[in-house]
Amino acid sequence: MNLKKLVGSGEKIGLLTAPFIVLGLALNILFPAWFSVGGPSLPLKVISFLLLIPGVTVWAWSVLLILTKVPQNQLITSGPYALVRHPLYTGVALFVLPWIGFLLNTWLGAAVGVVLYVGSRLFSPEEDAQLSKTFGVQWEEYRRQVVLPWL
Repeated sequence: MNLKKLVGSGEKIGLLTAPFIVLGLALNILFPAWFSVGGPSLPLKVISFLLLIPGVTVWAWSVLLILTKVPQNQLITSGPYALVRHPLYTGVALFVLPWIGFLLNTWLGAAVGVVLYVGSRLFSPEEDAQLSKTFGVQWEEYRRQVVLPWL
């Protein structure tokens, strides 16, 4: 199995995000009051759990599709990929990290989620170009049909 095919742009996105995670965690440990979201409150807990459910579901479903379809050289167009072109990056950045952070009484997850999302926007065009080269017309049809192409 070609690890590069499975990872896509994830390595570059991870390298961009890693310093923010390390610095953020260090500052969060040294100065927890700077990062506090106030408890979190009951409404924030409820919202966090409600958004984590689809976030973790999309993440797990995306990973499963990558592990089963990519080794077979199949373009993934179903499940979360029918909604957005890069659901793993988007799901983790917008629906997992921020809300886990809030449950842990820190907005650090939201900050790292923003960095991760920006990284995915920066590096996904390279991944898209490779997919276009590999799948040609099939990729172009998929790209036109995806529901939320801007995510």
